[in-house]
Amino acid sequence: MPFINSRVSIAISPDQEQEIKTRLGQSISLIPGKSEQWLMTGFQDNYHLYFRGRGEEPCAFVEVAVFGEENPAAFEKLTGAITDIFCDVLGLSADHIYVKYEAVGSWGWNGANF
Repeated sequence: MPFINSRVSIAISPDQEQEIKTRLGQSISLIPGKSEQWLMTGFQDNYHLYFRGRGEEPCAFVEVAVFGEENPAAFEKLTGAITDIFCDVLGLSADHIYVKYEAVGSWGWNGANF
C-alpha cells in the first residue's frame, strides 16, 4: 500500500508525469513486499517551494508512505532511485530534492483497514 506524493516547483508535462509514474512504479519494488500493483502516486507541479530561503532554483519534496514497518536500507535505495528519476526527467539538481518516509501502521482500503 505505498503512496508517493510529489510536489515540484516547476511545471510537469503530461509526458514527464507518465515517465515519472512509470519509473516510480518500477522503483517501489526496492522495498520488499511492495509493487506497482498497489502503488498510488500524486503530483503537484508549480508548487511554491523555497529552499535555503530562495525560490529561483527548481526543487522537489517527495513523500513516500508505506504500510508496515520502516526499512532503512530499502528506503536508502529508493531515495537514490527517486533522486535519479527527478534529476533525469525534470532536470532537478540532486541537492534540491527532499524525500520523506512514513511507515504507517493502519491503512484503509476498500472500506476496511489492514
